[in-house]
Amino acid sequence: MPAKLSVNLNAVAMLRNRRDLPWPSVAHLGRIALQAGAYGLTVHPRPDKRHIRFTDLPVLRALIDDEFPQTEFNMEGYPSEDFLQLCEKTQPEQVTLVPDDPSQATSDHGFNFRTQSEMLKSVIARLKAGGMRVSVFADGDGDAEAVKLAKATGTDRIELYTGPYGGCFDNAGEGERQLELLGRTADAALAEGLGVNAGHDLTVENLPALVGRIPHLAEVSIGHGLTADALEYGMAETVRRFRRACGEHI
Repeated sequence: MPAKLSVNLNAVAMLRNRRDLPWPSVAHLGRIALQAGAYGLTVHPRPDKRHIRFTDLPVLRALIDDEFPQTEFNMEGYPSEDFLQLCEKTQPEQVTLVPDDPSQATSDHGFNFRTQSEMLKSVIARLKAGGMRVSVFADGDGDAEAVKLAKATGTDRIELYTGPYGGCFDNAGEGERQLELLGRTADAALAEGLGVNAGHDLTVENLPALVGRIPHLAEVSIGHGLTADALEYGMAETVRRFRRACGEHI
């Protein structure tokens, strides 16, 4: 099965927030993405609200529930008490936990499962008790022992942090090396019975090789590159381009 595409709306929200105006509309662009066949929407509501605002969450939840009930809402965030309460209130189908400090510009590493596993166990148990699927950010460095520790937290999936791979757009040799490390990490996760997602700096150009190396990739969450392409191709056509890059025949 091709990897499912979840459209990250953070960059759309950041553009909106440059002015005290309602456009571009996060909900409207999300609707266009879902109409074009995206499997879901992703948001990362940070405490400073520099892109997605907390007031966006019920609007997007209602969009999916009322118009696209076959799709999913994915919320990313650092597992603070405030974020966990947002998840419990919004009830996304999936929660993706990230280890970054809330002040960071963007997520840039996976959890250290050797030191953070105990914290993750309690958080994941709480979210799963609320009916939410959980994914945790993991470095795609080929560390099979770290994957075993991730499994022990009770998570349903890992999300491979693909930033180092995406950063190799001008270095094919290093890109191949990073791709193989991601593949080894995914192999270890699948062997442990974990689902595998991926996200960060993924593009139409680098996705085909990723899904070729990880044919059982469950989901990719893409925001920056997809939004950049949408400025050129429009949101609907961009979603279709990314779906094809994920292996869909459309």
